[in-house]
Amino acid sequence: MWVVLVIIVAPIVWAILTYNRLVALKNQVANGWRQIDVQLKRRHDLIPNLVAAVRGYMEHERTTLERVIAARNQAAGATTVAERNAAEADLSRTLRQLFAVAENYPQLRASENVQQQVRYFHRPMLLSVNLL
Repeated sequence: MWVVLVIIVAPIVWAILTYNRLVALKNQVANGWRQIDVQLKRRHDLIPNLVAAVRGYMEHERTTLERVIAARNQAAGATTVAERNAAEADLSRTLRQLFAVAENYPQLRASENVQQQVRYFHRPMLLSVNLL
């Protein structure tokens, strides 16, 4: 009688435990994506500050600034993972161009406001994601 009870209860317990583990993993993945979205939004929110800090020094480099703003808007409006990946790659490329152009202006490099904004962008995105 106990053997029959174990044969019936064991698969049920295993199914419940497996389901709970899968739900927990699904929630961890969803949480990881939410944390990535928060970091990307933070990055997108910092771009206008950087552009405003640099604008006064680089008025004749308007096309670089316009490209950064356009790339930021595209990245902020991306909805799918593939769109977001492409938009973030384009944004990173335009930001590298902006930082390279900014290196040509000694007074810009000496500006404390610009240095602070650049530090924010060079700070790695720290995500506390535990996927397993």
